[in-house]
Amino acid sequence: MPRSCRARDGRARRARPAARAAVRVGAGLAVAGTVHQLGNLRALRVPPAAPPAVAEPVTVAVPVRDEAHRVGPTVTALLAQRGVPDLEILVLDDGSTDGTADVVRAASAGDPRLRLLTGTPPPPGLPGKPHACAQLAAAARGSVLVFVDADVVPAPHAVAAAVAVLRGAGLDLLSPWPRQLADGVAARLVQPLLQWSWMVTLPLRRAERSPHPALCAANGQFLVADAAVLARAGGFRGVGAEVLDDLAVARAVKRAGGRVGVAEGADLAACRMYDGWADLRAGYRKSLWAAFGPAPVSAVVAATLSLAYVVPALAALRGSRAGMVGYAAGVVSRVLAARRSGGRAWPDALAHPASVVTLLGLLASSWRGHRRGELTWKGRRLDGRPGRRDRANAALGKSDRANAAFARFVAPDGG
Repeated sequence: MPRSCRARDGRARRARPAARAAVRVGAGLAVAGTVHQLGNLRALRVPPAAPPAVAEPVTVAVPVRDEAHRVGPTVTALLAQRGVPDLEILVLDDGSTDGTADVVRAASAGDPRLRLLTGTPPPPGLPGKPHACAQLAAAARGSVLVFVDADVVPAPHAVAAAVAVLRGAGLDLLSPWPRQLADGVAARLVQPLLQWSWMVTLPLRRAERSPHPALCAANGQFLVADAAVLARAGGFRGVGAEVLDDLAVARAVKRAGGRVGVAEGADLAACRMYDGWADLRAGYRKSLWAAFGPAPVSAVVAATLSLAYVVPALAALRGSRAGMVGYAAGVVSRVLAARRSGGRAWPDALAHPASVVTLLGLLASSWRGHRRGELTWKGRRLDGRPGRRDRANAALGKSDRANAAFARFVAPDGG
C-alpha cells in the first residue's frame, strides 16, 4: 500500500473516536434539553379561560406601518375584548403609505375607545418600532400597557386573561406567547423555533425570580407591562437603538428591579408573522444577528445547536445508536413544544435538524448584512454597524445611550 494511503487510513482511524464522542456529546445535549423542557412545561403559566374583570385602566398600544392588508382583524378583535371596562386602544401610524390609517378608521367605526395617532419618524438609522412604542406609552393613560402587533388577532378574553396573570403572579412584564400560524415550507421550518428555543433553554421559574437581566425571554407580538415599572426602567425610549426591542426592554425592566415572565398564549392570540420565504428571510435577517450577542458568542451558539441537533441526525443516517437517540430527543422536544403552543407537530417535528440548519443559514446571512450595513426593514435602513449605530444613538440622549449600551452588553443570553 502506498505511504500516502496508509497515512490517510491512519488519520481516518484516529478521527473515528473523536467523531463518535461528538455524536454522544450532541445526543446528550439534546436529551438534556428535552428533560429540561419537560420541567419548564409544568412550570409554564396558563392564563385563565374565564378571567375576572380588570379593575384598573388598560391601554392597548398598536404600532403600525404599512399594515393595511392585515390590521383590520386586529382592530376588530381588540374592540371585542371582554372584561376590560376601562379600555383605551391607541393605534400609532408610523408613516404608512398604503392606507393603513383608513383601514383602522373603517374597522373602528367611530368607537370612542380607539384613538388613531400620527407618529413621528425615528432618528436616521434607528428601527421604527421602539420609537413608535415609546410614543404610544407616552400617550397612554392605562396603569397596564398591552403592546400588540398588527399581525396578532387576540381572542375576546385575551387582554383580561393576560392582566390576570400579570397581577396574579406579581410580574411587571409578561409575554403571553401567541400561537404562530405558519404556512409554507420556510415558515413551518423556522417559526416553531421561536417558542421551542426558550422552552428548551430558559429555566422559567428561576428566570422570574432571578434579578439577572440575561435570564429572560420576551415577545413583542403580545407584551403586557405595568406602566409605572416600564417608565421607571426607561421604557422603549431607553432601548431605541435595539432591533430586538422586546428583549431589550424586558432586560431593562429587570435591571430596574422588576419581574419578567412568559405565559402560554396559544388560546389568547394568533400571529402570522410572514408571508412566504422572502418576507421571512427579510424579517429574520434584520435582527437575528443581535439575538445571541457578539459574533464569537453567536458562533458558539451556532456550533452548539449543530452539535446537539444536526450531528446526531447525520450520525443516525449511518446507523449510530447514539445519533438515533439524539435525533429522537430533538423530535420529541419539537412535538412537546408544538402541542403546548398550538403548532403543528407532525410531520414537521421530523424535520427538526433541517429547521436548525435553516435558522443557522439565516443567522449567517444576518451577520453578513449587519457587517456590511445592508439591513433594512419596511423601507428604512438600519445602521447597526459599530460607529454608525453609536452616532445614531446620540439622538436618544445620555441616559438612553447608557441603557442601550448595557442592553447590548448583556445580549449573549438572548431568548
